[in-house]
Amino acid sequence: MTTAPMTVLVVGATGSIGRLVVAESIARGHATRALVRDAAKAGRQLPEEAQVAVADVTRPETLPRALAGADAIVLTLGSEGTAHSSPENVDYAGVRNVLAALDGQKPRIVLMTSIGLTSRNPIYGHLLDWKRRSERLVRASGLPYTIVRPGWFDMNGPDQHRLVFLQGDRRRSSSPADGVISRAQIAQVLVTALTAPEAERRTFELVAEQGPAPSDAGPLFAALDQDPAGALDAARDEANMPLEKEPQRVRDDLETIRSRAGV
Repeated sequence: MTTAPMTVLVVGATGSIGRLVVAESIARGHATRALVRDAAKAGRQLPEEAQVAVADVTRPETLPRALAGADAIVLTLGSEGTAHSSPENVDYAGVRNVLAALDGQKPRIVLMTSIGLTSRNPIYGHLLDWKRRSERLVRASGLPYTIVRPGWFDMNGPDQHRLVFLQGDRRRSSSPADGVISRAQIAQVLVTALTAPEAERRTFELVAEQGPAPSDAGPLFAALDQDPAGALDAARDEANMPLEKEPQRVRDDLETIRSRAGV
């Protein structure tokens, strides 16, 4: 596993996961830049070692300066269900805008989405469909990536620390029965994936079960199937979101991202 320090940009850095990712990245010796909309809020919530870049993923013109020089980007976006912060313009378009603003840079990408996002369940107002579309953009980008789909946050018991990586996204109860995981362990896995060669081009659901935390996640990454080269969806995912039935704007975005990647 590579341990050389990197310049890591955390997008969604003042969110409940993003704050922990920033702290974990700093603890591992990476120069860590937090992309935030509110510098004052960042000053209250983030370690003083964090570099702060003020930008907004819904305003593409603000992004290039924040992205400049980043070796790796961790995306922990989460919409708030408001007009400004909807699943489409944050969970999806936020990822699109970051990828579009890279301007030739080729950073390592780690994207956090959610367990159950392939179920096509409208219970969340199609939030998960937009997260799935964001995954497709990352796969189409041609960049080295890892996509992590955590279970339910901080609902694990005191003896549930054994990390389990799943594929196929078959846990679809829309309840903690699908799997639970602490926010702290999510952050650890996201940062570990930045420097683990075994994690590249892997997409997986992340939960914790009874037992101690592993000392090395490398074998867990290595046991996963890589996403098929050139595919939009992850290894073992159900093919239940045909591209030809997607909104035209989504297909256009994919074509643009692929074109920039030379695919």
